[in-house]
Amino acid sequence: EYASWHWIFLINLPVGIIGALATWFLMPNYTMRTQRFDISGFLWLAVGMATLTLALDGNRSLGIPPIAIFALIAVGLIALLSYWLHARHNKRALFNLHLFDTPTFSIGLSGGLLARIGSGMLPFMTPLFLQLGMGFSPFHAGLMMVPMVLGSMGMKRIVVQVVNRLGYRRVLIISTLLLALVTALFALVALMKWIWMIPIVLFFLGTVNAVRFSTMNTLTLKDLPDTLASGGNSLLSMTMQLSTSLGVSIAGILLGMFSQPHMAAGSGEPHMVFSYTYLSMIVIIALPVLIFNRVPTDSVKQSTLPRKS
Repeated sequence: EYASWHWIFLINLPVGIIGALATWFLMPNYTMRTQRFDISGFLWLAVGMATLTLALDGNRSLGIPPIAIFALIAVGLIALLSYWLHARHNKRALFNLHLFDTPTFSIGLSGGLLARIGSGMLPFMTPLFLQLGMGFSPFHAGLMMVPMVLGSMGMKRIVVQVVNRLGYRRVLIISTLLLALVTALFALVALMKWIWMIPIVLFFLGTVNAVRFSTMNTLTLKDLPDTLASGGNSLLSMTMQLSTSLGVSIAGILLGMFSQPHMAAGSGEPHMVFSYTYLSMIVIIALPVLIFNRVPTDSVKQSTLPRKS
């Protein structure tokens, strides 16, 4: 509303500089035995991730023709297959495939990938819906996101107690279904124009999201042996970034797909477009329940949970 879109990215520069200085002066410099960087594995993964992500949204955003989309998908799949062939007997691979011998890591990573695709849609769709569907200004739409952040921050301190009481499987299943339910409630409240309820619903959306994120992260890493912990954490971070960007791309595709019939009919009513998009999002958000239902029962109590989400 008050500056160009470039500042969405430029605002990261001073934050990044402050973070770098704080890291340099405040963090202890622990060292460990190093090994040669896996350049080949890095290149295979980079090509695979980049081409598949570009193929997903390239036609809508960049106008890439369908034949080029299929070519990008083929290149991406070949690159990922090449990495698998490269890493399966390579102890120095960028991500050791023995990571997937740990059941909780495999379940947490695959379930987390799907879960973050659904969650990644929310920060993109919510302000868009508030502005285009509800007529909010960008400033007021941004203010409506504050309760979501507060809810997320407030739950961090009690996630450990929740997990210790209910267990990983129950927490993940309940929080996933609750997230789908609260997302549906947000769409309903917004469409009914109950403005006073929107911050309340977004607060609960943030709390449920925080519980699920923290629980997923801990489940993914908790059983890894020390020799694989670093690689597991790096692979988790990579899938987090990938799934979030995929969530934004898929949300954009759904929005464009549902808006085309209305545009062709000359309808200026955006509510139906957002309704169909949110219904699709709710299904995607609920899907990880099928994976989280496979989480084994664990009686070990946790003392801490990672804060990163």
